[in-house]
Amino acid sequence: MTEQLTTLQARRIALGAQGFTKAAPTQPSRRHLNQVVDRLGFFQIDSVNVLTRAHLMPLYSRLGAYDTELVHRAYGRAPRRLVEYWAHEAALLDVALYPAMRFRMESDEMWGGIAAAGRDNPELVAWALEEVRARGPITAREMEIDLPRNKDHWGWNWSLTKLVLEFLFYRGLVTSARRNSAFERVYDLPERVLPAEVLAAAPLDSASAHRQLVLHAARAHGVGTEQCLRDYFRLKPGPTRLAVAELVEAGELMPVGIRGWNRPAYLHREAARPRVVRARALLSPFDPLVFERTRTEQLFGFRYRIEIYVPEGKRVHGYYVLPFLLGDSLVARVDLKADRARGTLVVKAAFVEPGAPAHTASELAAELHVLAGWLGLDDVEPPARGDFAVELSRALESL
Repeated sequence: MTEQLTTLQARRIALGAQGFTKAAPTQPSRRHLNQVVDRLGFFQIDSVNVLTRAHLMPLYSRLGAYDTELVHRAYGRAPRRLVEYWAHEAALLDVALYPAMRFRMESDEMWGGIAAAGRDNPELVAWALEEVRARGPITAREMEIDLPRNKDHWGWNWSLTKLVLEFLFYRGLVTSARRNSAFERVYDLPERVLPAEVLAAAPLDSASAHRQLVLHAARAHGVGTEQCLRDYFRLKPGPTRLAVAELVEAGELMPVGIRGWNRPAYLHREAARPRVVRARALLSPFDPLVFERTRTEQLFGFRYRIEIYVPEGKRVHGYYVLPFLLGDSLVARVDLKADRARGTLVVKAAFVEPGAPAHTASELAAELHVLAGWLGLDDVEPPARGDFAVELSRALESL
């Protein structure tokens, strides 16, 4: 008989798998970063910097106030633990997973503009690759300075050059050595960036790659449906379904039911089953715990939508809203902005969830002060909007 889990059991399993049952270290080190990378597999990248870069937040949510140079060194210096590629979206990927992405590099999945640029401009593709070889590390803007200007190449411009570089990046023919201060990719050859053992790794066929990635997703989630496992690395339905079946047959995944869910789920064989979770964390909109919104709603009863691209007057909660995890529940959300000129963490709005415990305001206020300190800000400005604004403002004033 298939085991049945309650939603609470599934939620606690997910929180344990994501690292929220471990106490934050006093002095986070590279060892702690490696442990989080082992768990998650990647940190999603996003260009929005209203609070801090998205790829820096998952470590903060799990380790507390850490030195961000840990991430910069892991990505930008040898020996590299992180390399940039398309995982869930653009991400800093565990370098050990890079060989499993070769099936994607060899596929035709890339979106239209990049695919068309590579297909229609073979001369520019060859020229750009040689430029990276000769001049890398190099940005698209730096490469544009040397772009041929003769009449035969009148259509070549910076935008097209950028698309061609992205074509080469997707194909794995170039990679990203780092991001510069303007957050532009700095392109270089893989052999000058990736560790030798990664370059020498035996190629995986598509089926083997999907098994590895689905298994990693299952370990990172603890428990999840096929949709959850597929979304983690944005895999296709067919090969994901086959990988799940093979992993079940191998005993790596165990079929389970979750009460109230209308789809079968799968439990990783090593998933811990915490009886209690004492977490306290603010989560980026791009955190793996919450980036699949259907899963978030089913696990936590927390309906979450990012409203960055919603016109201001139509936003419900705000521009850059972070869920607040307390214990084993998402109990509140806050719209945050780092006002660096004033040295202030601005809480633009605050909202509380039904059933949130009485100490939510004091715990959230304390966490906001820790976050401000980590960001190098001196003060926290209380919210002026939201159904939790008054209570949170009082808690902030009492600190």
